[in-house]
Amino acid sequence: MAVNHVKRAFKYRFYPSDAQAAELARTFGCVRKVYNLALAARTEAWARKERVNYHQTSAMLTAWKRTEELAFLNEVSSVPLQQTLRHLQSAFTHFFAKRAKYPRFKSRKTSRKSAEYTSSGFRIRDGRLTLAKMADPLDVVWSRPLPEGAKPSTVTVSQDAAGRWFVSILCDDPSVRPLPATDTAIGIDVGLNHLLVLSTGEKVANPRHERRDRARLVRAQRELSRKAKGEGANRRKARRRVARIHARIADRRRDLLHQLTTRLVRDNQTLVIEDLTVRSMVKNRPLARAIADAGWREFRCLLEYKVAWYGREVIAVDRFFPSTRLCSGCGSLQERMPLSVRAWTCETCGTAHDRDVNAAKNLLAAGLAASVCGAGVRPQRSSPGGQSAMKQKTSRREP
Repeated sequence: MAVNHVKRAFKYRFYPSDAQAAELARTFGCVRKVYNLALAARTEAWARKERVNYHQTSAMLTAWKRTEELAFLNEVSSVPLQQTLRHLQSAFTHFFAKRAKYPRFKSRKTSRKSAEYTSSGFRIRDGRLTLAKMADPLDVVWSRPLPEGAKPSTVTVSQDAAGRWFVSILCDDPSVRPLPATDTAIGIDVGLNHLLVLSTGEKVANPRHERRDRARLVRAQRELSRKAKGEGANRRKARRRVARIHARIADRRRDLLHQLTTRLVRDNQTLVIEDLTVRSMVKNRPLARAIADAGWREFRCLLEYKVAWYGREVIAVDRFFPSTRLCSGCGSLQERMPLSVRAWTCETCGTAHDRDVNAAKNLLAAGLAASVCGAGVRPQRSSPGGQSAMKQKTSRREP
């Protein structure tokens, strides 16, 4: 019986020579140019109520290379140019399926600098990675080995805003297998005072990575604002300093979230979270910075793909479920629960509650109930006092 391996990307940092950096910079520019040309052609055809597919844009690319104006496209490998046309086709597929907005043109200043090579555009031999149109291999820092016997399908080279170079190698990873099933389940309540509060009573401190580096970030941004507008070297250096601080913050946040999600998935069969709309919540100006720094969306993304990898289950409870105001002991619903109230006592049964632990317990109970009956978790319609539970938090403002 065939074994289905998980496709996994292994990301490494590398340090290109000056010639390699120049070659990759040209490749990034050509990829961006081809993408924009193809998008413009498809947009014009769309205005005429015609559709242009990948094969037609591939024929256009061949014709563009033969023109004097775009002859420079022949100087770089054709593999990433073809791949960017496939990426554009995927973007239109998502657009027509109403899963995404209409594709946008790539900007030299703000768009991600990357180029993807398929198996015909790279070679890995004896731990040395060589890309098409390059004589020398890249100086890759192999921080961890690739899976034994792995056959990479694609290699993506990128440069971030901080000037760091990365290579991402996609291949099958046979080591990712479902973990032994357990009977443990846990409710997870995210917040700002504590990053995570579990139904077991455990509280994970919020490290507030951005706040720790805020003074450095403010100084760097102030220096950037003083530089003359344009493409001067001083402004470019100042922008790079700001990007490095942001990269440091993002790296530390991602590392912590990886550790937390891996531990939670390994120790629990079922994980219950709240279905938060982070995109709407960050519109709350007083809390937007803290919410973005907590990384709630990234936490959920990491949790969901690891659950799929290791044979676990994640349940998202409806965002309108009154987990904070509901007594986990008797089920009575409190009328109000201001943010300042961190501990409260149920008026019905007299049980003393920690605000966040109680919310995590309610999420767990609601998630398990939904799992058993096969229905979605909806808010409680009424309380013993007759108050409607629909008049509750509308944008999950409490931490």
